[in-house]
Amino acid sequence: MLIKDIGEQGLLRILQKFCPAEIVGDDCAVMATNPNQSLAITTDMLVDGVHFSDRTTGPYYAGWRAAAANLSDLAAMGARPLAVTLALAVTADTAVLWVEEFYRGMTACLQEYDTPIVGGDVVRSPVVTVAITAFGEVECARTISRSNARSDWAIVATGVHGASRAGLELLLNPEFGQNLEKVDRASLILAHQRPKPRLDVLPIVWEILDSAGEFSIAGMDSSDGLADAIIQICRASGVGAKVDRPKIPIPDIFSEIVSTEKALDWALYGGEDFELVLFLPIAHANLLVERIGDGAAIVGIATDSTDIWLTDSSGICPDIVLKLDRGFQHF
Repeated sequence: MLIKDIGEQGLLRILQKFCPAEIVGDDCAVMATNPNQSLAITTDMLVDGVHFSDRTTGPYYAGWRAAAANLSDLAAMGARPLAVTLALAVTADTAVLWVEEFYRGMTACLQEYDTPIVGGDVVRSPVVTVAITAFGEVECARTISRSNARSDWAIVATGVHGASRAGLELLLNPEFGQNLEKVDRASLILAHQRPKPRLDVLPIVWEILDSAGEFSIAGMDSSDGLADAIIQICRASGVGAKVDRPKIPIPDIFSEIVSTEKALDWALYGGEDFELVLFLPIAHANLLVERIGDGAAIVGIATDSTDIWLTDSSGICPDIVLKLDRGFQHF
């Protein structure tokens, strides 16, 4: 049997057998360091030609995106970033300037969140590869997990989806979106090249839940797409969901460049938007969306079934089942 025969999810199921069951399965491993705090740890590997290329990002933006991806995983756990380490594998012919620009991009992103690079490793390799480990701290009582969702909880997306995928399309196909205003074109490209991890959402979440006197939430980030996040949370929590097409936050400008179905596909499966997808009681969800604004929306509701449906409250489109196989998979 080969890896291509079992796919990414099959490979992950095998590898998880070698890890403590109570630790693996979320965006970060969380390990208690004292009675009140836990250490959140996440590792991300990026390979030239798979996760980045000079055609679409260049070294500075590749570095920014690498940092943002790891910070987003920490945000998905409710963790405050502490530091990162970086293992870099480069060819002997890699330009020194490329490496310097990569680190500048990483540092620019990390500095916005007071997060230093505290170490790492450099080795020779036939393919440029980057492995980042990020460390964060979270109060034990405020750890966000994928497995806490309950039936009848609202599903919140903290911002628009599909913008990063549109930005990638603009970079790959210069003829695409010629009718866009310059500012709109630049905005979509920046959504792909300089995503923002939603650490800013966490203080709002804590304030709302603390005021309610309870901690009821489940979530993860949408780096692999909105559909992927919803499905992963539902599976981990043993619930189903109904996601309403008209409520999915999509950039307004999409109506000028792609069809309605293409816009929906990019929002659900495009990935790399790095928003948070949170399941929480409806009253708390309404407050959260109101406080965040700027594209945040309640996109659906959790159900006591295990089916995950894309529905249409307008009655135009038939219901369909959401699946993982339409999003990005490594194998």
